[in-house]
Amino acid sequence: MTATANSRSIETAAGRSTGESARPARPDPAARLRQIRADLGDCTRCRLHKQGRKQIVFGVGDPRADLMFIGEAPGADEDEQGEPFVGRAGQLLNNMIKAMGLGREDVYIANIIKCRPPQNRMPERDECDTCSPFLMRQIEVVDPQVIVALGAVAAKTLLAVNAPMSELRGRWFDFRGTKLRVTYHPAFLLRDPRQKKEAWKDLQMVMKELGLEVPAKPLQP
Repeated sequence: MTATANSRSIETAAGRSTGESARPARPDPAARLRQIRADLGDCTRCRLHKQGRKQIVFGVGDPRADLMFIGEAPGADEDEQGEPFVGRAGQLLNNMIKAMGLGREDVYIANIIKCRPPQNRMPERDECDTCSPFLMRQIEVVDPQVIVALGAVAAKTLLAVNAPMSELRGRWFDFRGTKLRVTYHPAFLLRDPRQKKEAWKDLQMVMKELGLEVPAKPLQP
């Protein structure tokens, strides 16, 4: 099994036998994601559009990915470039993905909210509640086999729980029929590199679930 959904069977519009009614083809996920982005527009639904955001940071990656990473919010680099995880934390995430034997183009990456909070503060609850319906639609379209929640904000928002990371890590959760694993946010790992070993354990469990070969090497800086 590969780690992207290119191996997934796609329904055809035509029936397989004489007399079988034709079924409509599944909409192109890339087109569906573009429609979600169009629906989002130049969003003014919460206060963040008045607090210095430069642009909306939607999501990036394979629209049919088997693996989806979800962080909390864009930072300064993401706000500048319009793409999630492109700063130092993004470089570390790229290394994490590479250590799994994948490329950034093989996964889908998004955040709970799509606008940078001022001074990179934590997203407020109402901001998450306002923005997360668009993320839910993205998840529905990509339809990954596994979601990795990066950090406490992403985990608590997706799972609707208020629990410490110590209780959220090391186990599988069911998120609307999709398996979800929680690990540390790359920004936290930059502040405390000692926890990279623990994050690597989380990623190894994800790899096993996806049927990927699990190397013994630890996650490198």
